[in-house]
Amino acid sequence: MSKTAVNTLDVLYAVGGVVTAPFWARKQRGGWSERFGNTPALPAPQRPRVLLHAVSVGEVNALRQVVPVLAASCEVVVCATTDTGLKRATDLFSANHAVVRYPLDFSRSVAKFLDAVRPDAVGLVELEVWPNFVGACVTRGIPVGVINGRLSERSFKGYRRIRGVIGRTFRALSFAAVQDADYAERFLAMGVPKERLSITGSMKWDAAKIEDGVAGADDLARALKIDRTRPLIVAGSTGPGEEALLHAACPTGVQLLCAPRKPERFEEAAAAMPECVRRSKPGSGRAASGRFLLDSIGELRQAYSLATLVVVGRSFGDQYGSDPIEPIALGRPTLIGPAVSDFANIVREFESAGGIGRTDRGTLSQDLARWIGDSEGRSRLAEAGRACIRANQGASARHAALLAECAARSAAAKGGAPRPSTS
Repeated sequence: MSKTAVNTLDVLYAVGGVVTAPFWARKQRGGWSERFGNTPALPAPQRPRVLLHAVSVGEVNALRQVVPVLAASCEVVVCATTDTGLKRATDLFSANHAVVRYPLDFSRSVAKFLDAVRPDAVGLVELEVWPNFVGACVTRGIPVGVINGRLSERSFKGYRRIRGVIGRTFRALSFAAVQDADYAERFLAMGVPKERLSITGSMKWDAAKIEDGVAGADDLARALKIDRTRPLIVAGSTGPGEEALLHAACPTGVQLLCAPRKPERFEEAAAAMPECVRRSKPGSGRAASGRFLLDSIGELRQAYSLATLVVVGRSFGDQYGSDPIEPIALGRPTLIGPAVSDFANIVREFESAGGIGRTDRGTLSQDLARWIGDSEGRSRLAEAGRACIRANQGASARHAALLAECAARSAAAKGGAPRPSTS
């Protein structure tokens, strides 16, 4: 049993947990024993072992290419924080790799977790620099750093306000492999030493699966009674107010399918599209209305593959955009609104290549009509987008090489001896 001393952060976490309980307790969460570090012990590693931490579904998906490359020379353990992230990691990787839940950042939870997993190196996907976890890795001589690093302007402002507290954690990172120069500047400002920082590109490009058809798409179209002879606009990951906006802007005779980002918004989205056919309720609505609601999980890719034109949601209001890579990889001509700060660099790459269209609330109706009526323009947009994806791929191999080198060096330094422990 861990005897790690309780520190000031533990006390602050405990107080914060009590204060915010009314908020986080609203959503049912599982795996509480594992969240407190009670992870079943893994077998002793036979090769250098790398732990990859991805918070939720998006970060887990980004690992689809790096894991098999890394597995050629290392044992790979994948961990996630959220229930949905853990399920996705299990679906993708558990056949060949251990999948575990990431612990809360209490020092004792972290210590028990590291005792059970015994990694030789740790890669934190995108950010996730929790102080107790990073500190425990440093104490144990485990190289720990960020891969596919990103620090949006919005997040940077928040981190900068607590730099006096969190800066030490950034300085302790063994490496930070970030997506682009803008993120590199922000990691430097947070305290990462310049010699430990590298620009390696985004693994999201590598995770893109370029294909022309998706299994299950025809079944989805039949279930919703989509008319395959009429144009279909698919709006993915929509946010508050966007279903109503798209419903009003959709050209006459064109069908519209909306897929809200969050399940708790399904009822609101249905109300914004009168008489819509709902995926979760067979026989609901009227297919003749030309309005469809994808109120299900895990079918957005199938919906994208049916689209004549895609609109990426969470980009017309006060949110921060959604990832446009998936529909573009499927060869769908894609438009996105003005609010894209969480994916600004990806959108910029697509724009530079002529592979994405921009629109806003004021011009949405005209833009939808123009693109629906221009089949040649849609084809050019789609092909340019796919070419952009291909040109930006390769980050996964670079991250795998970095992690493999760190793990091999760490394992060699330990000489096969038991991993240092603060237990």
